Amino acid sequence: MRVGLHALGIGDGARPEVIRAVATAAEKHGFARLWCGEHVVLVDAPASRYPYSADGRIAVPADADWLDPLLALTFAAAVTSRIELASGVLLLPEHNPVLVAKQAATLDVLSAGRFSLGVGVGWSAEEFAALGVPFAGRGRRTEEYLAAMRALWAEDPASFTGEFTRFDAIRVNPKPLRGGRLPVVVGGNSDAALRRAATLGDGWYGFDVAAADVPARVAALADECARHGRAFDELTVAVALSDGTPEHLPALGAAGVTELVVVGAPPPTPDAAATWVAELARTWIRPEECGAPTPT
Repeated sequence: MRVGLHALGIGDGARPEVIRAVATAAEKHGFARLWCGEHVVLVDAPASRYPYSADGRIAVPADADWLDPLLALTFAAAVTSRIELASGVLLLPEHNPVLVAKQAATLDVLSAGRFSLGVGVGWSAEEFAALGVPFAGRGRRTEEYLAAMRALWAEDPASFTGEFTRFDAIRVNPKPLRGGRLPVVVGGNSDAALRRAATLGDGWYGFDVAAADVPARVAALADECARHGRAFDELTVAVALSDGTPEHLPALGAAGVTELVVVGAPPPTPDAAATWVAELARTWIRPEECGAPTPT
């Protein structure tokens, strides 16, 4: 099973020297992919409930540095040559889809085809309000934006008419390197997110999922694929656990997970960050070095 690392862009992980150390060490020690998430806006006392914690609050302080994921991953691309890159996730309905199509394709070109665009619908009404985007209808907006962006990536010139965006005979270049198509990973743990992944995505990213709940969520994703005439094995299935140890890896693989994403916050200095990544690799990629059984 592939192992990815979600550790860039927040707090100490927003420092350029730490990004460089984490990215180069992750590539050296065998991580498959670097993930970087997004929030444009945080507020001190949100009324919106964060869906990935029991108390409904996000653990990141509102005053923490939080980098734009496409810019952070572009920096990571420049200091690496093999490791894949993914936004995990970009909150697509908050953005102009024509601009995101351009930015994502640019990152794909600069990384020599290593980028996957992870997208989600968002959960913070306060964030949408600050950006002047309606919170209601964000799911439909996400689906339409994906269709518009794929038209821009594949066609030249491209035209599109929808509820939220329209353009006629425009050229947006560069194009993604893989035949005018950029892999799209749909994030979120809800039934609606699984439906979007099955119908619109090239993969699914389940975030902060309990290890015991993974088989049921993956089975639900497979059911959605069958319902919509999609082959389940066409999708990548990435999961970040809220608990779990390397001993869970065989069960995750049996359930259909193709990538385990390790989530963590790096220490504040480059040397310590590089050592931290090496220790994570020993734990999750080479657990036999830690005295644990090798996952099969």
